[in-house]
Amino acid sequence: MTQKSTLYILTVLISLNVTAQEIKNSVEPSSLITNVELIDGTGTPGRKASIRFSGNKIIEIGELKAKQGEDIINGNGMILAPGFIDSHSHIGGSLEKYPEALADLNQGVTTIVSGQDGYGSYVDSIKAEIARRPIAINIATYTGHTDLREKVLGVNQLNRPATDNEIVAMQAILLSELKKGSLGLSTGLEYAGAYFSSCNEVLELAKTAASEKTRYISHIRSEDIAYADAFEEIINIGRVAKLPVQISHIKLALKDDWGKSSNIIAQLQTARLNGIDITADCYPYELWNSTLKVLFPKTDYTNPVSAQYAVDHTFDPTQSILIRFAPNTNYAGKTISEIANMRKEKPAKTLMGLIAEADDYKKAHPEAEGVETIAAKSMTDTDVINFLAWSNTNICSDGSNGGHPRGYGSFTRVLGNYVRDKKIMSLETAIQKMTSLSAEHVGIKNRGVIAAGYYADFVLFNPVTIKDNANFKDSKALSDGIIKVWVNGVCVYNEKKSTNKFPGTFIGR
Repeated sequence: MTQKSTLYILTVLISLNVTAQEIKNSVEPSSLITNVELIDGTGTPGRKASIRFSGNKIIEIGELKAKQGEDIINGNGMILAPGFIDSHSHIGGSLEKYPEALADLNQGVTTIVSGQDGYGSYVDSIKAEIARRPIAINIATYTGHTDLREKVLGVNQLNRPATDNEIVAMQAILLSELKKGSLGLSTGLEYAGAYFSSCNEVLELAKTAASEKTRYISHIRSEDIAYADAFEEIINIGRVAKLPVQISHIKLALKDDWGKSSNIIAQLQTARLNGIDITADCYPYELWNSTLKVLFPKTDYTNPVSAQYAVDHTFDPTQSILIRFAPNTNYAGKTISEIANMRKEKPAKTLMGLIAEADDYKKAHPEAEGVETIAAKSMTDTDVINFLAWSNTNICSDGSNGGHPRGYGSFTRVLGNYVRDKKIMSLETAIQKMTSLSAEHVGIKNRGVIAAGYYADFVLFNPVTIKDNANFKDSKALSDGIIKVWVNGVCVYNEKKSTNKFPGTFIGR
């Protein structure tokens, strides 16, 4: 098309009062995905349809005929769904080194939400990184409570509650971040950086988030011995601050309480009936991934009684795997019981010893990160299934680029193991939990549904072969069944390979 003819078309369209987006679509090339079973993210039954998109937006859906010169993608009868949205991700920290984001794309994830557990990066920093090094996926973020504490209290003053003046200072920083596009406030109250914060400190910050009509998401103060109080705290924050609240990676980590997930769901549903917008996300594994110190509910890491309590109640040493251990790399990949046998000790003594050795290593190597990590068995599959199936739970990974297999396999594990094989929910419901429900829970607009005007984030997959392959021996094994992935209208993943395209963007609220 010549420049003169293009100008003529634009003049005619403008005279007909056509929108700017429609003008753009009229002159930009479009693509048509045909021969697919469309599951659009709304939870409604799949249907045969074609999807036309141009640039980064979906134009129309239905029984569409190809236009002359249009790029045609034959879906060969496979499932086309919105790109999955991971509401709790730690992949962001690895994007500078791995901008192709295979951890996400191999399981169909096109958007991640970072800033979880109270830690993350500030909005300007994320935008600057993307500008400097483009990425293949979209990223949104919460503002971390612990980040705020470190900035205001100082990194050596985190073992106390904040003063009133410090709370006001944190509120000012949080408000600035919210205005820049942060989705809300996140906390990691079980971790050392926020463990000593008061309930009032968190509540006042949540009120700031509420003032901007944003959200609160939390790794709650306890997932084991004091989980009842922790659940009550987040419910109370939703009640008093009057904002949506979400429980991160919901679980029952105390062995004594395994099998009681239905009681928790009933408690949360009661809160919802009382007007509190409380939701949860969940990853499909029985093992969590964190530090050894999390196993001590009272943070008394040198107490033999508490160490024995951990072995008996907060994790199973025979099934819990030390993912990394810098002081002795030979321990990586072994269970705590196996390491105890190597050391000719009881597991409780080994647990205390490992923590002490890790602390000594950190003092000798202050620049070291990720000194020790454990994947601890602390759930039953029945409880995982109940939490996944709750109507107000969306799917997440809580994953990073390696270590725990959830970083590469959460979404395909749900679709293969829990949907196709165990049939705990329909495929349409599972996809809704990975797309529109996740978008709703974090406050992302115009993604998570395949509809005209929405962004062109798609995943094409085979429901028969879809399967997670990542495990604790090979945590980066790519999934089967994910055929193609598009981000903002650009194909970024094709048959287990990156296309080396980087159309990802920062998503502000």
